[in-house]
Amino acid sequence: MKCKILTPSITVFNENGSIDYEGNRKVIEFLIENGVDGIIPLGSSGEFPDISYEDRKNFLEFYIKEIDGRVEVIAGTSSINYDEVVELSNFAIECGARGVMIIPPYYFAISQEQAYRYYDRLAKDISGDIYIYNYPARSGFDIEPQTLVRLAKNHRNIKGMKDSTTSIEHTKNCIYAVKEYRDDFEVYSGFDNHFIPNVMAGGSGCIAAISNILPEIWAEWIKVTREENFSEITRIQLEIDDLMQLYGIDSNFSLLYKKLMKERGLSIETTTLFPFDLIDDEKYAKAVKIFKNHLR
Repeated sequence: MKCKILTPSITVFNENGSIDYEGNRKVIEFLIENGVDGIIPLGSSGEFPDISYEDRKNFLEFYIKEIDGRVEVIAGTSSINYDEVVELSNFAIECGARGVMIIPPYYFAISQEQAYRYYDRLAKDISGDIYIYNYPARSGFDIEPQTLVRLAKNHRNIKGMKDSTTSIEHTKNCIYAVKEYRDDFEVYSGFDNHFIPNVMAGGSGCIAAISNILPEIWAEWIKVTREENFSEITRIQLEIDDLMQLYGIDSNFSLLYKKLMKERGLSIETTTLFPFDLIDDEKYAKAVKIFKNHLR
């Protein structure tokens, strides 16, 4: 089976809130050494809404140069400002990103037709591959398969989608609909536990935040899935199902995941942007217990 694990990486900050480049270098090396297929900086896990345009631009340039082709890079370039999205996307592609991932405009609810017009124009203005980021819980919008098909049929550079929805049926329906027209279109699940039904339906794998803290489990899961080793696939699915509890411990899991990465020995700052910079001790103790149950 063809499948990938792409990590929507956390962003390491200094105590004053500036980007800690050395800390992020450690995260990059940790993820690559533990076998992920690609990294997506400045997604939701990377706290992108709270980082200025110039800082995001400098950070993406650093990230792409640091990875230097060792794994794929898809740059998160979302913004509520359309011109910023286009400028940052073209910059990232010029720097060497394989593509860019963009959530639709959030805060104002948009319709299917407005979403179509948004990505239709982006496809014309961006000189590289675009991945739609469908995240209804954060954007207030859930793309319909018919809208996805329209975009995929009309624009070859709309290359794929991350579907961060609780409904695996939605993801499967998107896969089935778009595959009638594009065999190169990539649909990734945004929830770790949807990985197997995704690839069984013909999807491309997962963009999974748990791979920040336990990339080796994910690398192993990809390996046994490609080998069609169903007993091992099932065993790891049960591990991932247990680890899914981590998402519900706090509304923004960035601080938790940074602390767990430090817990396992990665020497990074755990600063997370206000007001998500505190976590209850009891909640953290619960997370550590779950996490340690799955350390190799």
